Amino acid sequence: MPVTLLSVQKVAVRYGAIQAVENAELAVAAGEIVTLLGANGAGKSSLLNACMGLVPLAGGQVHFDGQRISGTRTEHVVRRGMTLTPEGRRVFPGLSVADNLAIGAAASPQLRRETAARRTEMYDLFPRLHERQKQLAGTLSGGEQQMLAIARSLMSNPKLLLLDEPSLGLAPNIVDQIFDIIAALRARGVTILLVEQNAELALDIADRGYVLAGGRIVLSGTPGELRASGLERVYLGAH
Repeated sequence: MPVTLLSVQKVAVRYGAIQAVENAELAVAAGEIVTLLGANGAGKSSLLNACMGLVPLAGGQVHFDGQRISGTRTEHVVRRGMTLTPEGRRVFPGLSVADNLAIGAAASPQLRRETAARRTEMYDLFPRLHERQKQLAGTLSGGEQQMLAIARSLMSNPKLLLLDEPSLGLAPNIVDQIFDIIAALRARGVTILLVEQNAELALDIADRGYVLAGGRIVLSGTPGELRASGLERVYLGAH
């Protein structure tokens, strides 16, 4: 059986009096693409941030690669092999493409030593970034910035990549390119937990999925099961 890389057990996240996530449970096995679906405000980003140690847990546990990482600092999570491409891309606009990529390899001395080789791999995967390597990230198009954000995450050679809304704000033809890249990453052995509002695109490439509503996991299953559930229309606003 595939090894479980990520296990989220009864996780809760609160912001003051606001309960963003409550008793969430999910698992991601090595080699999978698992998608986390839900409407705006459902708690998807909060759950990813909790896995990365970017927000504290109000309850529950997170295990990664067989070790408990609840309460672990984010840089240590990255060193263990999990990284996040955040919603909104968040590239460093005043730095070049090459320098943005170098930041992605800054988590440990070993990664820093491998920066040049990893950057070459990213240029092979994202030829557009090779063409723009000296260009300031803030001058790139939205699609190019999304490619850069994903490539920066991959610079740490992660076992598990968390992708938060990679299609947000992009033109349809660019969205198709980004999802082709996500599928190609799985073929290269990268396991992916994908947060995405575009349910149809996400389910087209995912092995399994979870639906989050009001901070709770309300449904899980294969893409076929989720499409047939009837809850998709309620929770995702599908038409």
